[in-house]
Amino acid sequence: MGGYPLPVCHFLVDWGGNSTGFSEVSGLTREVEVITYREGNSPESSFVMMPGLEKYSTVKLSRGIVKGDNDFFNWINTIALNQVERRDVTISLLNEDHEPVRVWRLRNAWPCKISSSDLKAGANEVAIETLELVYDRLTIESM
Repeated sequence: MGGYPLPVCHFLVDWGGNSTGFSEVSGLTREVEVITYREGNSPESSFVMMPGLEKYSTVKLSRGIVKGDNDFFNWINTIALNQVERRDVTISLLNEDHEPVRVWRLRNAWPCKISSSDLKAGANEVAIETLELVYDRLTIESM
C-alpha cells in the first residue's frame, strides 16, 4: 500500500469552543517512563526494562486573535481553587477528502496557560494567541 505522507496543514480541532480554526497545534507527545529492575539472585548481570507510568507534554493550540471571540479567556477563567472546567479535546489530521486519518484524543483537558504574540509597531503579521492544555490521558487512533 503506497502513497504519500500527509501534509501537516490540514487538521481540525474540536475543543468545545465556538471556533475550530487553528493555525498550529504542538506538543502531541506521549511517553512511557522506563523502570529498570534486577532481582538480587538473577544470574544475568543486567537489568530488566519494564514500562512504567505514562507522561504527556502540554498541548498548545494557537490561533489568530479575532475581536469578540473570547472562548479561550472564558475557559481559563473557569479556574478556581482546585476546580476547573475539564473538556475532552479531539485533534484530527485530515486527508484530501476532509476525513480523519490520525486522531489524538486528550481526556479531561484544561487550560494552564494563555499567551499572546508580541506587539510590534513595525510588524506586518497576524496577532496570535496560544492556549496551553494539560490533560489526564492521550490516546492516538489511526483510521
